[in-house]
Amino acid sequence: MTGRTNHDPEGLNTSVWPIRPGHFVTPVDCFFTRSHGPVPHIDPDTWSLVVDGLVHHPRAFALEEITGAFPQREVAATMVCAGLRRSELLTLGPMPGELPWGPEPVSTGIWTGIALGDLLRSVGVAEQARYVQFTGLDQVERQGRRFGFGGSIDMAKALCDEVLLAWQLNGKPLPPEHGFPLRTVVPGWIGARSVKWLGTITMSEEPSSNYFQSRAYRVQRKVNPADPRDVTGGVALSEVALNAVIVEPAPDSVVRAGKVSVRGWAMGAGGRPVTLVEASANGGRDWTAARIVQASAWSWVFWDATMELAAGPHTLAVRATDSAGTTQPRELAEVWNVKGYNNNAWHRVAIRAE
Repeated sequence: MTGRTNHDPEGLNTSVWPIRPGHFVTPVDCFFTRSHGPVPHIDPDTWSLVVDGLVHHPRAFALEEITGAFPQREVAATMVCAGLRRSELLTLGPMPGELPWGPEPVSTGIWTGIALGDLLRSVGVAEQARYVQFTGLDQVERQGRRFGFGGSIDMAKALCDEVLLAWQLNGKPLPPEHGFPLRTVVPGWIGARSVKWLGTITMSEEPSSNYFQSRAYRVQRKVNPADPRDVTGGVALSEVALNAVIVEPAPDSVVRAGKVSVRGWAMGAGGRPVTLVEASANGGRDWTAARIVQASAWSWVFWDATMELAAGPHTLAVRATDSAGTTQPRELAEVWNVKGYNNNAWHRVAIRAE
């Protein structure tokens, strides 16, 4: 299987792999990758993880201490890029410097590691700590400075059992492009918060001031006329939004008229299960309930529906509902933002039946 590599002004080493609806777990060689600088070379024998900030016992952990001193955990989790489906939002206007992602940057893996909370409890987190900051060992250049990619999550999420410091993906050591030797895995949150090549964990009262937390991965609804790419006034991204995507048929494909199988994936927000997926053959005027195949709380579900299509053009659409009764917005204009993040409007695909 081959992939496609894109150059992105905001990042490097961005690979797009086809989704494989028959596989809940994405093979490692098909797993999408996204990074903002070159993959660093790290010697696991000399590597250490520094834990500092608002803790009672700051220290550095060697890899064998992390892998051997805490209970090992495994989580099936879907990694979603915040720019998923940005290309649809580009139909409403330009987004300078942003990669025109379609529905490709999403994959599901079996992650093995330790609970972040177990490590934090071992160093004694100070009462005033509210955030956990992560900094990677890669080197990114922005605004004339070089630094490691970073971000933060709030303490409530950090202490949840599903949040890992992982050293394996699908039962094998992390490949270099996926964060070897250790990365964070924050299920249900945008991929940017699952920092790779982890070097430092810092407890703090405030969120990370890293460029990618304070200036990049943020939702802002109004454009700053002085700087169209500025989103510092927006809200930092955290949870992935409820979403559903059509994988087959592909956009602009031609299918045989009659009974046509439509299938794809869906994912709830905040670990909430998807309870209903509906597909439409006429852009959302009429809906058919799809069959749902559930996976784990933190991974996608697969869905499929059979639709009767007459000869001619059709606009397929899909929408999902989760256990809280949340549904997806109908129109792209409802979710538009300056950088095109977290698009979860109804997914539509134009095809033709003959």
